[in-house]
Amino acid sequence: MTAEDRPATSDTPSKPRFGAHCYLFTARWSDAGLDVLDQVRALGAESFEIAIGDDVEFNAALTRRRAEELGLQLTTGPGGLWPVDCDLSADDAGQRRRGLAWHKRQVDASAAIGAIAYTGALYGHPGTVQRRIPPAGEYERTAEGLHALAQYAAAQGVQIVLEPMSHFRTHLVNTPEQGMRLIEMAGHPNLRILLDTYHMVTEVRDFAAAIRTVRDRLWGLHACENDRGVPGGGLVPWAAVFGALREIGFSGYLVLEAYNSSLGDFVYRRGMFHNVCPDGAAFVRQGLGFLREQWANSLAPAAAATKH
Repeated sequence: MTAEDRPATSDTPSKPRFGAHCYLFTARWSDAGLDVLDQVRALGAESFEIAIGDDVEFNAALTRRRAEELGLQLTTGPGGLWPVDCDLSADDAGQRRRGLAWHKRQVDASAAIGAIAYTGALYGHPGTVQRRIPPAGEYERTAEGLHALAQYAAAQGVQIVLEPMSHFRTHLVNTPEQGMRLIEMAGHPNLRILLDTYHMVTEVRDFAAAIRTVRDRLWGLHACENDRGVPGGGLVPWAAVFGALREIGFSGYLVLEAYNSSLGDFVYRRGMFHNVCPDGAAFVRQGLGFLREQWANSLAPAAAATKH
């Protein structure tokens, strides 16, 4: 029996669910890609994130059925077409109303496939960066919209999970502290946080402290290197990350995320200009192996302590 397989104790948390993002295999989810679910499950994934949006069309029942047959947990995020005027943080009240209505539709789509969470920079619109001193009320009105969205999603069994992103993508929530501030202002138990190691490299100096900051609100991690490549060998301090996850008793989601560079101009349209994922299956195989090894290593100190 390995450290990863031992029953949980007060010193040994339940193991996370390891997963992968659809963009490792396809530029747009569709019924034609259902076999990807079989592929990622065979590679050892336990969860799968599907990017949704106005230009993403598929039969929800087919995706849900296949995932349930495989025992694969689904999550979603707004990676497809997302109108820029649908923004919970916008100065204009009309844009905020459209933003809430748009996100509610994505929650409906998430519930239809049995997804347990709708994740991302839902507080604003990725790519919109206001280069200004934050105006009075910006966080308050954003929090108001998030509260309404969290309440709507709770009724459908979908968690709302906020992802801090780098200051190149958003001006609103770059750090775990800002994410926690927004969640506390929103004041709804159905709000959680997803940290992304790629964005953390830009915004965070102490990865372990960042994880401790969100602690019980931490739903999961998008796990990739500083170049969005397969985890390991880059700048992310993985030992510190997994040590902190073990310390807080983490049992959430660790999801590999990158863009498949063999899909024509897909990576260029996503703002990637180098070749970090030419083969999605190889990325998942290597990435999940690395993450599981890091998790097992993080349990070793606790296992050793119980022997003395």
